[in-house]
Amino acid sequence: MNKNELIIIEGRSVADMALELCRRGDLADMIREKCGDGDPLIALKPNLVGPIPASDGATTHPEIAEAVLSYLKKNGFKRIVVMESSWVGDRTSDSLLVTGFGEMCRRMDIPFWDLQEDRGSAVDAAGLELNICERVREVDYLINLPVLKGHCQTRMTCALKNMKGCIPSSEKRRFHRMGLHDPIGHLAAAVHQDFIIADVICPDLLFEDGGNPVQLDRMICAADPVLMDAYGSKILALEQEEVSYIRIAAALGAGCPDTSQAEVSFYLEKRGHEHGTKIRYVRAEVPSLPWNRDPGGMLIRLREHVDEVDSCSACCGTLIPVLQKLEQEGKLDQIPDKICIGQGYRGKTGNLGIGNCTSRFCHTLKGCPPTADEMYRFLSQLDV
Repeated sequence: MNKNELIIIEGRSVADMALELCRRGDLADMIREKCGDGDPLIALKPNLVGPIPASDGATTHPEIAEAVLSYLKKNGFKRIVVMESSWVGDRTSDSLLVTGFGEMCRRMDIPFWDLQEDRGSAVDAAGLELNICERVREVDYLINLPVLKGHCQTRMTCALKNMKGCIPSSEKRRFHRMGLHDPIGHLAAAVHQDFIIADVICPDLLFEDGGNPVQLDRMICAADPVLMDAYGSKILALEQEEVSYIRIAAALGAGCPDTSQAEVSFYLEKRGHEHGTKIRYVRAEVPSLPWNRDPGGMLIRLREHVDEVDSCSACCGTLIPVLQKLEQEGKLDQIPDKICIGQGYRGKTGNLGIGNCTSRFCHTLKGCPPTADEMYRFLSQLDV
């Protein structure tokens, strides 16, 4: 697979689509070309942001990882692991249970590395010192399995931001204090991705923790994470300038963001007539995208009710859908003050806050982060 190539498949057979992308992307040959004829350590990095099923639009479908694992085993690769750490506030072990990745790894006899339990060490990431989980640095070949979806702070997340699962929780908090975009861009220089299959089956186009899935039935394969994210921004109807970590990663040599120079091939799943089971993939024109990513500017409208300073994704990402629910119930405008959230409020005082960082506020909900139910009850029963 060439660096300027993007392969897109549309269909309903998730495992078969992933297997087809491995074949069309010549994954086995790519591994041997980079690692030689030895016994490389290959790692799969899904997105298990929290204990959320893939059908909610936030986490990688386990069928994708299982298909890739089957392909690798069939091609003679033996040293394979799956690795991930969920976001701050949730345990990776809970995510394994809810998403089905734990059961899948046991059935496939594949080790799982919970990077929440790993130590970090300092790495020079193109001039910015970052703390990277030590086990990540043992990997010879990294296969990234992100979900292309919206994000309440960075507007989108896909290949580049998915590498945040390779850093300790303390570093994740620091990324938010640094504004996310700059450290994510530098992270691309520290953790090299070799092969990417983006899950675009039913992504939430607004929120990183799901809840509003849109059935798109697609996957995208690439060898360049910058090109993948640049193309993903087009799918989400974003300008690249709105996702500045793409530009930063490109400037640091992590890839090329010029989608006009990409070789894009699109394949449609077609079923045969014999018992309805025979599947083939037919080359077709890349279809236009028929939806409006953010009708009525909903995300912007909801954020007008929040004063956010350096908040972690788990906290802010949980709050925004709660505000959406309150708006639908006609309760949002009854909240008399803006809601403060984020590490920037530590030690400060104020009126209304969410999370432990606002513990000195007059009206605050403790938790790191509080659950969505706790946030909803707190905000809907306010007596300020």
